[in-house]
Amino acid sequence: MEPGKGQQASDGSGNREQDTAGERDSDLEIEDTTNNQPTRTISTSSFLSYMNEAGLNLNHCGLGPTGAKALASVLQSYSDIINLELEDNSLRAEGVRYLMKMLHTNVPLQILNLSNNQLHLEGAQLISKMLLNNNNIKSIKLSANGFDDRAAKHIAGALEGDFLLKELDLSHNRLCEGEHLGCMLAKNLGLEVLNLSWNHIRTCGALALSDGLKANATLKRLHLSWNGFGRREAESLGDALKLNRTLVLLDLSSNRLDDGAVALLCRGLAANEGLRILKLSHNPMSDAGALTLLRTIQSNARSAMEEVDISTVFVRETFIEMLEGARRTNPALTARYSVMRYVLRNVSALHSFQESLKERRETILDFFQALDEEGTMSVSTSAFRKAVKAANIAVDQRQLDWLIRSLDKDCTATINYSHYAVTDTATQMTSLPRRSMTE
Repeated sequence: MEPGKGQQASDGSGNREQDTAGERDSDLEIEDTTNNQPTRTISTSSFLSYMNEAGLNLNHCGLGPTGAKALASVLQSYSDIINLELEDNSLRAEGVRYLMKMLHTNVPLQILNLSNNQLHLEGAQLISKMLLNNNNIKSIKLSANGFDDRAAKHIAGALEGDFLLKELDLSHNRLCEGEHLGCMLAKNLGLEVLNLSWNHIRTCGALALSDGLKANATLKRLHLSWNGFGRREAESLGDALKLNRTLVLLDLSSNRLDDGAVALLCRGLAANEGLRILKLSHNPMSDAGALTLLRTIQSNARSAMEEVDISTVFVRETFIEMLEGARRTNPALTARYSVMRYVLRNVSALHSFQESLKERRETILDFFQALDEEGTMSVSTSAFRKAVKAANIAVDQRQLDWLIRSLDKDCTATINYSHYAVTDTATQMTSLPRRSMTE
């Protein structure tokens, strides 16, 4: 701010009065580093136009270190700002230094976004000092700042005994070893959301995080997409899920989890009672892994699972049928998956078969009994196939093949229909799979 701006003239006694309105018209210098332009000056009233109900949003404004210095000076006079958004401003460590000093006086600030500002190790050191004396910050975003494991060591160390910070975003950095973050998770008393997506965490780093997760009692959402988790890492996470009771969301999208890794992860899911959302899309798992996952969820009577995202996995008919069975005991369960259209046609074969029989005023039991002249409660698959074709049942050849395979699960060339004699056919055959999928 320029000296003297916002002050009224002397009243003759040598005293000057501060004019609040004038102060709002003072100048804020901003260095436009994005376009390599010289320093420009805007009035503070123009700067305040960026304010909204959520706080002050100056994302992508090209402040630079000089602009950060001016901004820090202004914010000392506006201590009612709760949310400060400064993403992508080329602040660097120099600019952050001014802001960290300002935070000593601007106590109410609770949400701070410093993502994509080229902060590196020096910036991490400055932020960690601020966090050590944190009296109010509840959420801090530090994505894409070139942080490596040395930077993570400082930030994790500052948070080991912290109970106020609830959300930490360290995504899109260069973190590899998770030793310090794992220790922080084991000791931290308040963190609820941790985003480590788009890093290079694998092997020892993943094992350390899993160890920390075993002892953690507050974390609810853990984002680990786009890292290097494979079988060994999945096994360690499975062990952690056996003990952890607070995690609600686990995002492992875009890792290296194949069917074997999913099976290892399921060892923990078989005993877990808290996880509600599991994201596994863009992993090299197949329909077999999807079936293992669903069987595990279905067999865990205390599972809280509500959403499973395997949207890039092409599942087959068995998965869809099993999902419908799982929903009978857990109606809240939803799944996102991919499916070929012919699979949907096959799954609908039972429904088409029954609807055709309804038009003929027959039940499935009636249909089978007409073929079973000796009353053995079984008919050959060849006799069933001929009868379906003769009755002009509205199923195509693929649907008929699938219908026979589903009725003759043991491949004995014989269909045993005895259970239809004692079970309400309608409740067994009419329900269609509900699904959320990508075709």
